[in-house]
Amino acid sequence: MPKILVTGGAGYIGSITAHLLARRGYGVVVVDDLSRGHQHNIGSLPFEKLNVVDTPALVGLLSLEHVDAVVHFAAYLSVGESVAKPELYFSNNVGGTLSLLNAMAKAQVKHLVFSSSAAVYGTQELPSIPEDAPFAPVSPYGETKLMVENVLRSLDRYSGLRSIALRYFNACGSDPESGLGEEHEPETHLIPLLLKAVVTGNPITIFGDDYDTQDGTCIRDYVHVADLAEAHLLALEKLLGGGASDAFNVGTGVGHSVLQVLRAIEEVTGRTVPYEMGPRRAGDPAVLVANSDKLQRVLGWKPRFADLVDIVETAWQFEKNKGKREYPK
Repeated sequence: MPKILVTGGAGYIGSITAHLLARRGYGVVVVDDLSRGHQHNIGSLPFEKLNVVDTPALVGLLSLEHVDAVVHFAAYLSVGESVAKPELYFSNNVGGTLSLLNAMAKAQVKHLVFSSSAAVYGTQELPSIPEDAPFAPVSPYGETKLMVENVLRSLDRYSGLRSIALRYFNACGSDPESGLGEEHEPETHLIPLLLKAVVTGNPITIFGDDYDTQDGTCIRDYVHVADLAEAHLLALEKLLGGGASDAFNVGTGVGHSVLQVLRAIEEVTGRTVPYEMGPRRAGDPAVLVANSDKLQRVLGWKPRFADLVDIVETAWQFEKNKGKREYPK
């Protein structure tokens, strides 16, 4: 079976994808500097602690392990932080990816699955966003993802690198098979923050209730992390089978507002979520919902966790098991 390098493989989506690849028989090598990932997420998978800006080390690893393809997750992901520290995001997300691409060229690795984002679209006036919607990122985070996609399009044309960019909408939930879930420090994602408010009793701040939506709060497409991992596997198989470079949205096609997610949390936990309203957060579009028809048609992907309550239930199980969790072997 092919050997796959997973950068950022100690993080949330990266680790769950790495374990899925291993379960499906692929050779897997994880690269992470552990600045934002967790060693315990890796389990017994082969692991190299390094930052992707270290091009020579990457060249050596790619060559030594005879890597056939790379799945690239190693990036910072907070919209709010990117607005406050744009230089950090351009340096890490764009600079780190350029280092990886240089290393792949030197080691003659020609296949890449890239962790992109719906943030490349910014604010759209569409009920759901197709892949050919205009790019209009409204945060440095979104800009970094678009920059990398532009680089990948050039490399496809001029150097023969074949890549697939997966534009995630809102990743969430925990993976029942690996037992892994969200453990960001600090946590910025809505569902774990709502669950934390339930557990601690400390109110969560909801950023903005004056958007042009049904209840005034932001609407997002929440896609389960196990379904995201499956999309990476399908994209990888397409490339390894000789497929062309492409880009796909990954989402359920259904949007939920912040307050709707809050009500789902209350339904699953049987508890009231304490919250308070705050001002809008810089860089947040009002609505982001995927049109994932292309992914379903071309790669045969279909979400297993399409219901918000089912997604929240997996996240709640992960939250309840903190302190007694069994990590992957």
